[in-house]
Amino acid sequence: MPYETDRIMLQKAKQRLTALCKAVYRTVTPLRVTAWVTPEPVPYADRMTGERLELQPGDSWGELWGCAWFRFQGTVPGELAGEKVVLLIDVNGELCLVDEEGTPRQGLTNINSEFDFSLGLPGKRVVDVAFPAAGGEVIDLWADGGNNDLFGRFRGGTLKEADIAVCREPVRELYYDFEVLIELAEQLPEASSRRAQIVQSLYEAANMLAVIDEETVRNAKAKVAPQLAKRGGDPTITVSAIGHAHIDLAWLWPIRETIRKGARTFSTVLRNMEKYPDYVFGASQPQLYAWMKEHYPKLYGRIKERIREGRWEAQGAMWVEPDTNISGGEALVRQILYGKRFFREEFGQDMKVLWLPDVFGYTGSLPQLLRKSGVDYMMTQKLSWSVYNTHPHHSFLWEGIDGTRVLTHLPPEDTYNSPGAPRSLMKIEQRYLDKGVSEHALMLFGIGDGGGGPGEEHLERLARERDLLGLPPVIQESSLAFFRRLEREAERFQTYKGELYLEKHQGTLTSQARNKWYNRKLEKALRELEFAASLAWALTGAAYPAERLERIWKETLLYQFHDILPGSSITRVFEESLARYAELYREVEAMLNEIYGEIAGFIAKPGRPVLFNSLPWDREDWVQWEGGWHKVSIPAMGCLPLEAALPTTAEEEPALSVLRAADGWLENDRLSIRFDENGGLQSVYDKTCGREALQPGGSGNMLTVYHDDGDAWDFPRDYREMKAGRMKLEQAKAYIDGPRAVMEQEYRYGESTLRQKIMLYEGGSTVIFETEADWRETGKMLRAAFPLNVASDQVNCEIQFGHLKRPTTRNTLLQMAQDEICAHHFIDLSQPDYGVALLNDCKYGHSAEANVIDINLLRSPSYPDETADRARHRFTYALHPHQGDFIRAEVYKKGYELNIPLRAVQASAMGDGTAVSEPPRVAGPFLRLHADNIMVEAVKKAEDSDHLILRLYETAGTAARGTLELGFDCCVIEETDLMEAPIRVLGKNGREVKLDFTPFEIKTIRVELAKS
Repeated sequence: MPYETDRIMLQKAKQRLTALCKAVYRTVTPLRVTAWVTPEPVPYADRMTGERLELQPGDSWGELWGCAWFRFQGTVPGELAGEKVVLLIDVNGELCLVDEEGTPRQGLTNINSEFDFSLGLPGKRVVDVAFPAAGGEVIDLWADGGNNDLFGRFRGGTLKEADIAVCREPVRELYYDFEVLIELAEQLPEASSRRAQIVQSLYEAANMLAVIDEETVRNAKAKVAPQLAKRGGDPTITVSAIGHAHIDLAWLWPIRETIRKGARTFSTVLRNMEKYPDYVFGASQPQLYAWMKEHYPKLYGRIKERIREGRWEAQGAMWVEPDTNISGGEALVRQILYGKRFFREEFGQDMKVLWLPDVFGYTGSLPQLLRKSGVDYMMTQKLSWSVYNTHPHHSFLWEGIDGTRVLTHLPPEDTYNSPGAPRSLMKIEQRYLDKGVSEHALMLFGIGDGGGGPGEEHLERLARERDLLGLPPVIQESSLAFFRRLEREAERFQTYKGELYLEKHQGTLTSQARNKWYNRKLEKALRELEFAASLAWALTGAAYPAERLERIWKETLLYQFHDILPGSSITRVFEESLARYAELYREVEAMLNEIYGEIAGFIAKPGRPVLFNSLPWDREDWVQWEGGWHKVSIPAMGCLPLEAALPTTAEEEPALSVLRAADGWLENDRLSIRFDENGGLQSVYDKTCGREALQPGGSGNMLTVYHDDGDAWDFPRDYREMKAGRMKLEQAKAYIDGPRAVMEQEYRYGESTLRQKIMLYEGGSTVIFETEADWRETGKMLRAAFPLNVASDQVNCEIQFGHLKRPTTRNTLLQMAQDEICAHHFIDLSQPDYGVALLNDCKYGHSAEANVIDINLLRSPSYPDETADRARHRFTYALHPHQGDFIRAEVYKKGYELNIPLRAVQASAMGDGTAVSEPPRVAGPFLRLHADNIMVEAVKKAEDSDHLILRLYETAGTAARGTLELGFDCCVIEETDLMEAPIRVLGKNGREVKLDFTPFEIKTIRVELAKS
């Protein structure tokens, strides 16, 4: 007689698997359930202050985001003596069991939570009571509940189950035996003898299980045991597995819920570590640990114990897992600085691995930031989400814009929620793009976002797969141990140079524009505040506000998390972040005015204006004070009373009559602008160079509206084919306002209005578009485009600590996929003799195709925030024609000047109310750079000492040499790494040091001030 077919045998094995699953638990008796419901979380001490409800299965206990303290009570029946007794609890939401002190002990998740079921099932509902039970045990448990699933969905808000049950341990073990072997058989080639033997054993075992009882389970387990005992031999690839629970600090839930998600997840991890001695888990983001320390100190203490033991890996080197496209350069430095400091101070560990599994692209500046911070490795998997092109490597050396390389690994399974199943290991082996030169790959297993990380199912599978014939061997170990292994193979890896562009989620460069406005303003205000505080500390002995600055920085860094700053969270997240942004911005501005006012009091009489320039070059600009306009000159990184900053003779006063403003026309001494009947720019004639900046026949500043049916992450790649129209010009008026020629325009589209002041300053070379918009559209995108009279195959895009050149052609699929590009202060199209830059003060999404540069101004997606960007906005962008290319024209200075204007501050009274007349320590520039293309990005006090820290970088992508001159006496001047650890001495007992820069190099200088 022929053998039964594989299909039938596997089908029967799967039927028995389903039956085994149902037979694992036997419900015995229900628990008594009481809930005290509140709209927001309350502490354990106040757990009985809400609305009291007695609940039965099917009863409702609240609405989305509602909270409740649950009490589960019961007694284990005497007849269960000797059995493994458990509780089965599902409240159709997230739940955290606590001990008698209110400390989290285990997280539970509803079975019907939204999840990618191809990665497994999300629910966690089993609570161990006793094994063996004595009978008569009293159950009296408290739990903190949230009426939401893993991804913020409302699942009815009803109690599903709360029962005392028996776990039939042999059945549970056999279930995982069957599950692993069935899936292994399905992954093996059909002609494989290994597959045939597994299928036959499963079939014979399945036939034994027509009735599931103690004897049949024991016999079936014995039948399949030989197949689980077969070992793999010498491996070609070894998989390093680490438990993972990616927790978004905000996304489809508010920040307050993240804190509870962290407690639920981490308590579950600790419980599973008690049961599975091989279990190794890792978690990133010091912000999350800091919340645990603040809200759950006892839980935090247990986490620290596991970290000391080596079974819990503190991961990552940044304060949060931030967006790296939009966050400013110095903000990324502070992410690493505060992140590494936390782990060092709390756990005594120096982080070597950057852990960014889920951010939406990776700036080309990052490798240098990592290596100069002592971070040697990077892990991500998000590039697997690219739509059109597959990244060519999983293990490679990533080279940044400056030439620095960092060893990088993308787990070949392309997920951070691995089920840890046979299909996971086979996928890793089959799809590992670098398996010809590498024998090691990483697997991240578990369920994130409050799902408790790895569950029983993950750990049971891995126990059976450790060295199982037919699969690559898998070991549980830290990511650092994995990278140490991988590093030994690195000399054979390929190098990938430039940014790691994600061909997806380009909408996040624009979504939630108000958040992005505040982020840019706060980054610049913090730079200014640190400069002001350093000036006051170094020159006048004033106290440096280190604690306040650290607090403000850390909250700013929190909002740079990769679902907050990019704009991909729910409405409540942005309501809360905008309120906090406004408060932080007010606080920073108040501190700044106070400190500058005190400094001003040394050099001007009380109440008189003093002007401050925090940029490292001398500036001539217009300022307005008490209604009057003044053309001033301020030294680099210095200050002057207004009177001292004015021209010295009447002949030097500018002639305002050069300005012209009339219907359809603005002009100053450098530029002449003509407007078309629709309000667009018909001509921008550069009088200095004698040439037209715009493409003849084109229209600049075309405010075009496109249909955009995307969500916060994405908009259609082919949006250009779906124009909805242009904003319609309703009225325009031209006038002169002091040193400004102004064309004020009002536009309307649908329910939205937009007002622009298009301005030319006397002597200025930039067309400024000061914009206010009341945006009320849905499913639309607003962009402004400028067709230029410039030819170049590359556009220059400023990014953190440098710039990138990106193609303006669309010859390949790669170029097409990277149509939307990120830039910070500017994008610029230049040919050798001429160019035009488009500057901005808060925008990041751009496009450059052929000779057209374009800026993405506003979007209005409806998911996950149904009200996204339907609000009032203000922003500024500017067109800057220039002679020569963008390096020769020093366009980077124009970008900084737009974002960091001169500051006019009223002098405070000093002591007895009299002003000090220019004391020597305040006179003159604070510091001066005698070098081209060098930017001072930060001036601050050192974190751990009384040193002054200066952060500089080369902007042009060329070698540079120059002199740094300080405006005060110094004992020692040193170069440090980004963590402010000294590298070498540059000078002693002087005020000057020579500096050499390689292209885009970042240098951090530490200065010990001379004692006064």
